[in-house]
Amino acid sequence: MSPHFARTLAAHDLGPLRRSAPETLQVNVGRRCDLACHHCHVEAGPKRTEAMEPRTAARVLELLACAPGIANLDLTGGAPELHAVFRPLVRGARALGRIVIDRCNLTVLDLPGQEDTAEFLAAHGVRVVASLPCYTAANVDAQRGRGVFERSIAALRRLHALGYARPGSPLELDLVYNPQGPSLPPPQAALEERYRKELREGFGVEFGRLLMLSNMPIKRFAHALARDGKEQAYMSLLVHHFNPATVAGLMCRTTLSVGFDGSLYDCDFNQMLELPLGGRARSVFEVDSLADLAGEPIATDRHCFGCTAGAGSSCGGSLA
Repeated sequence: MSPHFARTLAAHDLGPLRRSAPETLQVNVGRRCDLACHHCHVEAGPKRTEAMEPRTAARVLELLACAPGIANLDLTGGAPELHAVFRPLVRGARALGRIVIDRCNLTVLDLPGQEDTAEFLAAHGVRVVASLPCYTAANVDAQRGRGVFERSIAALRRLHALGYARPGSPLELDLVYNPQGPSLPPPQAALEERYRKELREGFGVEFGRLLMLSNMPIKRFAHALARDGKEQAYMSLLVHHFNPATVAGLMCRTTLSVGFDGSLYDCDFNQMLELPLGGRARSVFEVDSLADLAGEPIATDRHCFGCTAGAGSSCGGSLA
């Protein structure tokens, strides 16, 4: 069994972890997705039916309106654009003056019924954080499905034509990298430059930043590790590369995660493992103020080594 994360923090005089004032509200609007990627910790896919109800989305906006310190609404899924509450959440948060982030898989932009989604994102100034786990077709298609790379490049070109990642444009477009297997991401700066060179020269594609995310040893990726007999080796890799310098920037300190049913969590990974916020199950309907959650303990387990190994990992990229 891997050493318990809390004991590791204590050994470095870093624990226990407690929440700071929330700055980002990350909302999973549902599990349905047009893809079923090998590394997906949400286990999203075309057959998933979980979806946020309109009254839950409305409550999220009510709480956001009363929390001026929360600058960002981070929408994720599944493919968030496929869910009915996505556009009302975007419109509502932008009306409140908040930054809206769309965790986009890119291929969703060419689906029937999504013909105007790219234009909608641009019109509302939504920051797009797009999954592209490599700059080669072979690696992307191996991880995400046949033809996904070609469709992703077409989507990036479309976003670029709308103004995303253009010099002087306020429209932000970042890419997300995940390792192909049970390994740590390489140094972020060096890989970002390689991505920029390959995508620019090969496809005329531009982007802002490359965000590095480690594969979390939970759900679909954990099943693959167990199937291949690599679970223990991967956990050992994460544990032995624990980096104390990453702890101060952990996203669970300032990010509040909301499930499609309104349940509250410290992070998206805890959400998938059903580890409730502060060890006490609550929903958006049971709290009066998101700011009041500051100071609460953060639920941790062995998967937290994934965020603190090497240069660290978060929805904003490397931590150290």
